[in-house]
Amino acid sequence: MSSDDTYAGAGNLQATLDLLWGTQEPPSRGPKPSLSVEQVVRTAIALADADGLDGLSMRRVAEELSVGTMSLYRYVPGKSELVDLMLDAVQAELPTGTSPGSPDTWRAGLTEVAHGEYALYRRHPWVLRVSQARPLFGPNSMAAYDAALRTVEGLGLSAHEMASMAAAVSCYVQGTARITVEFDTAARRSGISDEQWWGTQLPFMTAAFAEGRYPTLAKVYQGGAYDPDDDFFSFGFGLERVLDGIESYVRTRKAQP
Repeated sequence: MSSDDTYAGAGNLQATLDLLWGTQEPPSRGPKPSLSVEQVVRTAIALADADGLDGLSMRRVAEELSVGTMSLYRYVPGKSELVDLMLDAVQAELPTGTSPGSPDTWRAGLTEVAHGEYALYRRHPWVLRVSQARPLFGPNSMAAYDAALRTVEGLGLSAHEMASMAAAVSCYVQGTARITVEFDTAARRSGISDEQWWGTQLPFMTAAFAEGRYPTLAKVYQGGAYDPDDDFFSFGFGLERVLDGIESYVRTRKAQP
């Protein structure tokens, strides 16, 4: 699996689903397994947390477990299937105890869900490297999605609207988390510090501003929006604005005959 083709379900879909849902056939011959699929997955998650998906391989997992690489294939068909199992495993960390939505509780419920998802991406940034445009649902991911939908249940929304509200929040969370994670790693990967990065660009920017070009950007820049101590990627601020939009829609929806 390369960085260009990392997507959910990239391996043997049926085999992955059997592993996720516990419907795989046990081996009929050979020695008794000395490991469990859960042990393999936990070890792989720890490696990905430390070194990213590019640093994850069946060989490295085997080394961590002190077994031969080929023996791992008794538990998982390959790296692609392993990544799918890892994705579902980490989603067990997401909130699942949300209450059914009501006019008084839905916002707090969605806030809890959003913060839980954001924290997940910060703990496991490699998750953002896996495209889930076509999600592969296992028990944990379905439980987390069910909990998110539950927060907007009882608001008089259609099934489509409920799914769209949950998706809008999740897309905001993913986008902000991706920028934050990439910002944190950019200096390390490029070898150029933030001070060098902006210090090199600043003379070109200020010269353009002095010529009267990009006046709105100049005004925002001079107003301190991009100062080092300014929380430009404020997760909480943006989330509140997304929720404001949902609240406005729900209020308008109720007013319709």
